[in-house]
Amino acid sequence: MTDFEWDDNEFPLAYLITIRTYGTWLHGDERGSVDRHGKNIYGTSRIAPNARFSKHMKQNTHGPEFLLNGRQRAIIEAAICEVCAVRGYNLRAINVRTNHAHSVVAAKIRPERIINAFKANSTRELRANGLVDDGTSVWSRGGSRRYLWKSHHVDAGINYVLYGQGDDLPNF
Repeated sequence: MTDFEWDDNEFPLAYLITIRTYGTWLHGDERGSVDRHGKNIYGTSRIAPNARFSKHMKQNTHGPEFLLNGRQRAIIEAAICEVCAVRGYNLRAINVRTNHAHSVVAAKIRPERIINAFKANSTRELRANGLVDDGTSVWSRGGSRRYLWKSHHVDAGINYVLYGQGDDLPNF
């Protein structure tokens, strides 16, 4: 089968999943953003930067932005690996940064369930290790998921996660 033939699988080969920490990328900021109301469809434009909208979003957050230090990043990586091992997901790549975590995961379930499991287990482990208190919001709502239908898409996703995130981070 070539890359151009129709593929009638229910699930893609893998997902590129991104979960972002709380308050670190708000609608209206200079990077642009997507939403659940028509701005998250392939090929459509993002929400344009808008200083007033960004200020409004910042005022409506329920606490400070949450950034990850080296110990927290290590705990989150281990928690995501544990979810994949326990549930039988094939974790192809992972990179936990100061304000987000990327992963490429192969599983025959909807990506929202994977995202929820990653966030829940990571938060539970951060709390169990005394790195986050009960009142702290760790993750933003939802998460990004890209469907990787072809093997070259999976390879590109793995490359992006492992090598497209900038320099290695210190364990501060």
